[in-house]
Amino acid sequence: MTGTELDHPLDHAAAPDHAAAVDPAAGTAAAAGTAVDMNALLGGHDILFVTLDTLRYDVAAEAVEQGRTPQLARVLPGGRWERRHTPASFTYAAHQAFFAGFLPTPTVPGRHERLFAAAFPGSETSTGRTWVFEEPDVVTALRGAGYHTLCLGGVGFFNRASALGSVLPDLFDEDHWRREFGVTHPDPLRAQLDQLRASAAALPADRPLFTFLNVAALHQPNRHHLPGATQDSRDSHAAALAYVDTRMPELFALVTGRGRPCFAIVCADHGTAYGEDGHTGHRLGHEVVWTVPYAQFTLRPGEW
Repeated sequence: MTGTELDHPLDHAAAPDHAAAVDPAAGTAAAAGTAVDMNALLGGHDILFVTLDTLRYDVAAEAVEQGRTPQLARVLPGGRWERRHTPASFTYAAHQAFFAGFLPTPTVPGRHERLFAAAFPGSETSTGRTWVFEEPDVVTALRGAGYHTLCLGGVGFFNRASALGSVLPDLFDEDHWRREFGVTHPDPLRAQLDQLRASAAALPADRPLFTFLNVAALHQPNRHHLPGATQDSRDSHAAALAYVDTRMPELFALVTGRGRPCFAIVCADHGTAYGEDGHTGHRLGHEVVWTVPYAQFTLRPGEW
């Protein structure tokens, strides 16, 4: 397996929140911080979980303000990313935490209600709206709830090139990784979405689908997304995000094309440094690494 700061060699060979509950069958995206009852979503909604690997919050927020990500702006609650703190500073650790129910946490002080959680004694952030399961991770729990679980990997922790690179994919009923999904390909989402289309078409229409998509384009190296760039930079990181945005309509059309609403979580697993205070990369404790963009919303058939 490769290192975590530069996660590639060429191509990866609190007091509970008592806000009013939201009707999971009603409307479009809820405002940031609005409670969602995951128990009520199960079975009736497909679920999409997208990690925009390595995406910095500041770059994501600026891209929305500058109009560089119009497709994402269309689904973001209030047209803005929510600023959150990730539980880990690199891909593997962050995803282990995410799948156990520890999604990025709002940066405002307090104990924040979780969407879902693996059961353990003494939890103070699970409420009646939290889907609490006995399994150690949400992927296994969703399989037990009748979902087909699909992993479309991006960075090297999903490539099965090593025992470590097989740990996360092993959680899923179906997983895919090809070189075209990885960090050095100029259009990795195209290949991932082609696979999503094929996998969804093979699934019985009445079986709910959980799609996990790890997007590698933002991770180093990303200079190929910025014409003329000879090294990775904050600007090439932003250019990679603009590329990702162009593929969002196809993604959202695919996940709603099965005729049922789809609850979506889109966030970064961590950020990355481009020279701030002498730091480069991630797996380090800097604000640009710990602070990530987050959004959750419901997509409906016919919207895309």
